[in-house]
Amino acid sequence: MQVAGRRFLTRTAVAATALTALLNLQSAGSVRRPTAQALTFSDQARRYLALQYRSYPTEFLGCMIGEIRAGVAVVLRIAPADVDPSRSTPTRVSPEQSCEAAGWSSTIGMIHSHPGGERCWYYFPGTVVATSDAQSFAAQSYAVDAIMCGDHIVWMGGDRTERRLSLLAADGPAASAASSR
Repeated sequence: MQVAGRRFLTRTAVAATALTALLNLQSAGSVRRPTAQALTFSDQARRYLALQYRSYPTEFLGCMIGEIRAGVAVVLRIAPADVDPSRSTPTRVSPEQSCEAAGWSSTIGMIHSHPGGERCWYYFPGTVVATSDAQSFAAQSYAVDAIMCGDHIVWMGGDRTERRLSLLAADGPAASAASSR
């Protein structure tokens, strides 16, 4: 019995050590991203989004190029992400490489569309259950992530608060308010 007990304790200690090492690696590898409390787009970025949204029945993916100024994510332009056409469907899009690897410096986030403006949320309605869009954002190091949904954008920053921004407000920077979720 003592030998079996020692084996159990040894296995438990090894498993606990491995789990602790894994958790340490995860926290060491986590990137602290700048927090954006508001999001604004230049006129050029707004025009690009409107054209992209109307042009394709599949999701598009873009690199938001700009900067974070005093908690405001300022998107100066949208650059096309490196996406193979076969990897873009009405419900999914996947890049071949990162924005930086594709040559786009100063990327502060990613934006993709939901054709038809459906399922435009990071948390399932009435819950705190993250969608695949929220999970994808959590796995990247960018400051913001956004979903293009026709005349508005749903987005989130490092604080993981879902916000909505109207693209119809072309006069000056549009403020975005946190949603009720």
